[in-house]
Amino acid sequence: MPKEKKVRIINELQEVFTESSVGILTDYRGLSTAEITELRHTLRDSEIKYRVVKNTLARFAAERAGKNELVNLLQGPVAIAFSYGDMTEPARILTEHIRTSKTSLSIKGGFLSDRALTSSDVETLATLPSKEILLGKVLGGMQSPVVTLISCLASPMRGVVGVLQARMKQLEEE
Repeated sequence: MPKEKKVRIINELQEVFTESSVGILTDYRGLSTAEITELRHTLRDSEIKYRVVKNTLARFAAERAGKNELVNLLQGPVAIAFSYGDMTEPARILTEHIRTSKTSLSIKGGFLSDRALTSSDVETLATLPSKEILLGKVLGGMQSPVVTLISCLASPMRGVVGVLQARMKQLEEE
């Protein structure tokens, strides 16, 4: 491979390592081309890039991007799933693919922003709810005390209104 092409690939990978919110390294050994293509299509539907990388070039790019912890994982056939959006989606899709297809694909590790992930961390990440669901739970938790306070403040007024209505009925009957 010409040197200019290698430099371009290293620069592209460095940019992807820097800008992506999550990256999951997989060992694709034993997968057929059709299986990799199917996995790529599944990931692409969720706007996740799945890229087979040359280890040496990926090591240089990871070091330049400040992700030195990934250097040890870049051994053997490696493909990386990069995501710029939801941090749990790539982990969820990859673990679901491994579980349902019974392929030899395995998760080696990854990174989440500036934090390195082990394969067990990636599996834990896959079980987390999506960002939207977590935000909904947080907002629900914040809203609950306010609703309770309003209910408590309105309760005496409801009692007074009830007493007045009962008295009005009583006066109308007389």
